[in-house]
Order: sequence, then C-alpha cells, then structure tokens
Amino acid sequence: MASTDTAANTANPAAKGTQDDLAGLEAGLDALDAVQTHRTPVREVLTGKVLPPLLAVGLVLLVWQVLVAAKVTDETKLPPLGAVWGSLADMWVKGTLLEVVWTSVSRGLLGFLLALAIGTPLGLLVARVKFVRAAIGPILQGLQSLPSVAWVPPAVLWFGLNDAMMYTVILLGAVPSIANGLVSGIDQIPPLFLRAGRTLGATGLRGARHVVMPAALPGYLAGLKQGWAFSWRSLMAAEIIASSPDLGLGLGQLLENGRNNIDLPGVFLAIILILVVGIAIDLLIFSPVERWVLRSRGLLVRS
Repeated sequence: MASTDTAANTANPAAKGTQDDLAGLEAGLDALDAVQTHRTPVREVLTGKVLPPLLAVGLVLLVWQVLVAAKVTDETKLPPLGAVWGSLADMWVKGTLLEVVWTSVSRGLLGFLLALAIGTPLGLLVARVKFVRAAIGPILQGLQSLPSVAWVPPAVLWFGLNDAMMYTVILLGAVPSIANGLVSGIDQIPPLFLRAGRTLGATGLRGARHVVMPAALPGYLAGLKQGWAFSWRSLMAAEIIASSPDLGLGLGQLLENGRNNIDLPGVFLAIILILVVGIAIDLLIFSPVERWVLRSRGLLVRS
C-alpha cells in the first residue's frame, strides 16, 4: 500500500504540492493557537518599562543641577533642586501637600466622569443620526480646537467663583474630545460588523451596546485619554485664573501663588506636581485599560 501511495504521489506532483501547502497552513494555524500568553517576568518589566523613564527623569534632573552649578543662569530664573525639595518638604511638614493635590485630583476626576456621561451618548447620537451629525458635528470640532482657557471668563460671569464654574470649564473642554473620539471609532467600524449585528437582531440600544461600542472601543479609548488631558488642562487654567479662598487651594492656585509671591521654587514644585498627577492617572487608569483592549483583540501577546 505504501508503494502504491508513493507511486501516486510521484505520478501526481501537483497533488503532493497541494497536500504540503495544506499541511503547512494547518501547522501555521496550530502555531497561532498555541501562542503563549504568559505573564512577563517582573525583572523584564522593571528593565523594559520602569527603568527607562526613571533614567530619563534622572538625566533631566542631572542636567538641571549641572546648569545650576555652572551658573548658566541666575537662581531667580532656575532654582536649585535643593530649593524645590525644600518647598516640597515644607508643604509635607505642614500637612498641606496631599490636601492640595487631592483638591485638584478630585475636581479633575469628577469633572471627567461628568464629561464621560455627557460625551458618550452625544457621540453615539452624532455618529448614528445624519441630521444631528450635520448640525452638531462641525460645532464639536470647533469646540475641541478652542483653548479651554477661553471659557474661564464667561464661566466666572455665569456662576461666580465656585465649583460650578470649575466643572463648566472642564465639561466644555472634555466633552467635545470624548464625543469626537467615539464618532471616529464608530466611523472605522467595518460595515460587515453592523450588518451581522442587525441580522442577529442587535438593533437600537442593543446594537449600540453589543456591536457598536465594542467595535469602536479603540477610537473611544483614544477620545477618553484626550478627554482626560483636556479635563486636567482646563482645570489648571481655571484654578490659575480664578483664584479664591472659597475654592480651596489646588495645584493651579499653588502655581499662581508662587508667581504672586515671586517664589520660583514653589512655581517649579507646582509644575512638577501637575506633571506627576497627569502621568500617574495615565499609568494607573488608561494604560491598563489600553493593554486590556489590545490583549482582548490579540494585538498584545505578553502582559
């Protein structure tokens, strides 16, 4: 029998080639199915993700200190690191550091959640209803390009110096970004997905929940990240311009107080804290969500 199969394969080399191609294709599919999704070792995470940014920060601090030591500029323009550290230690001893940070972070997160609750249904409405898109779409694009600081004066006149003014500025800065991100994600959904969903009965709110939102998730997530950035920037602009004891001391007000008191170490400390909070929110919230989205779509093998 073996000799018969060998003779058949020899007599029909095309059939043998087809079998080899099918075998190779099957082996490739098996290899894809067998991809290991094991967790990355802690040592590799430290050397690949933690160490590079720490080295970059260390390099910036080293250059900073070298410039101060070389007296490239006056200390009234570039304070030494020790002076900035002294301002930080002083706030810590007085017990005001965490209070100042939390005042701004709580406002920023609450404002972002409000923007999320408004921007998501607005984005769905604009993306799915042609008339609404034609009417509101250009306005959302224009609002996204408008600097958030422009909303501070009218918000002060509307509401006065209170938290309502702060949240108004945040919403006007973040809602267009979230809505436009969702619209962009929906526009990139393959039409086949939508037709398959309608065929299976996923229409209306059910289709939005089970088909549209999952398929648009990458663009939506990009809009959320940009929305948070606009929320944080809008809040800092509002706190810097509209300072008042009734609003409490936030990071933006800390920055403005440093300018008014000609306290350059305090100014640099406020800038560093604003950067640290923005980076921390991205690392603790958005980066894990982004990795989960990529992993769920087979675009990130190792975690």
